[in-house]
Amino acid sequence: MESNVPMAIEWTGHTDCGRVRKNNEDSFLCLEFDGREVHYLGKVGEGGLGQFDYVFAVSDGMGGAHAGEFASRIAVEKITKLLPPAYKLSAAGFGGGFSEVLEELFDEVHKALGYLGACYEECAGMGATLTLCWVSPGWLRYAHIGDSRLYYLPGSGGPMRQLTEDHTHVGWLYRNGKLNEREARSHPGRNSLQKALGAGHQFVDPQIGSVGLEAGDRFLLASDGLIDGLFDSQLERLLRSPDPGEQALLPAQRLVSASVERSGRDNTTAIVLGFGD
Repeated sequence: MESNVPMAIEWTGHTDCGRVRKNNEDSFLCLEFDGREVHYLGKVGEGGLGQFDYVFAVSDGMGGAHAGEFASRIAVEKITKLLPPAYKLSAAGFGGGFSEVLEELFDEVHKALGYLGACYEECAGMGATLTLCWVSPGWLRYAHIGDSRLYYLPGSGGPMRQLTEDHTHVGWLYRNGKLNEREARSHPGRNSLQKALGAGHQFVDPQIGSVGLEAGDRFLLASDGLIDGLFDSQLERLLRSPDPGEQALLPAQRLVSASVERSGRDNTTAIVLGFGD
């Protein structure tokens, strides 16, 4: 039987302050790594699967003044120091170790934010969401905490699915059928996080999962600002069947521009991943 495991990856990333805020508390990260070193990648690129693993992440910071901006940067920078040693797990095929590695990573970011928040008055209460994808041959592993999101668009043509859970009470109500999408989006408590890195939370319990990759698969990492301007059906249409004018923009820029145009009340960030032969 012919294998449908992808051999190539492409990505686009884009972020915007929006139309209200003056500073951007969102951060996103694209990098490749092996057991020895890390290479930062541009916001647009493509590569092969095999020689390196890849990590993509979106983080939305919170806190007074510029603390939120600082928090999201700490979250993504910590990744670059902790993941290369774990590459050997991937190379050796020890998939069972991924959960432990990702849990440790989230715990280290959480402790770093908590330490700074306790030591510096201007950093008190600082915290961040973090949604991370680790791509290795045949697999996408993810870890998540907060209300940024990861979506999966199967190459088989199946419907788009949100893989991550929003760690809010409103997210719980929506998952349990007590609110529809429109009600959840307009609920006054939609941005009140029950889980985050730092921000005074005592424990870290990230959501961790994995997806077996096939050629044609696509994934979207999004900050909550992107979701504020676009319903899920609009996200899917912009990715799968954009209008001719929309096709002139790269996928992540297309999504961010459309969201800012419709809302723009928050910082807005997207990374779009695509997998091919």
